[in-house]
Amino acid sequence: MGPRINNNDEWLVEAVIEPKPSLRDPEGETILKALVHREGWGEVLEIRSAKLLRFKVKAISPEEAERLVKKVCDDLRLYNPVSSTLKVRAYEGSRG
Repeated sequence: MGPRINNNDEWLVEAVIEPKPSLRDPEGETILKALVHREGWGEVLEIRSAKLLRFKVKAISPEEAERLVKKVCDDLRLYNPVSSTLKVRAYEGSRG
């Protein structure tokens, strides 16, 4: 069986929403140019911004937990699928 937080079939699921790779990311570009490069970190070539949502859900497996969070994000339009990607992953234990 997959990772668990506890015996109540609770899962920690992270949903990462970020601009599609084919689209510009003005926030990431600004951080790169106005802060990182200006402070001398020329080795950093690209920064892409993202939004992280953490869910704690009840499900029978990590796959079911991921499906549930994806459905919540899709049904409630927590992201725009035309301009953004959604990556969902269930984790073992609690994370920071």
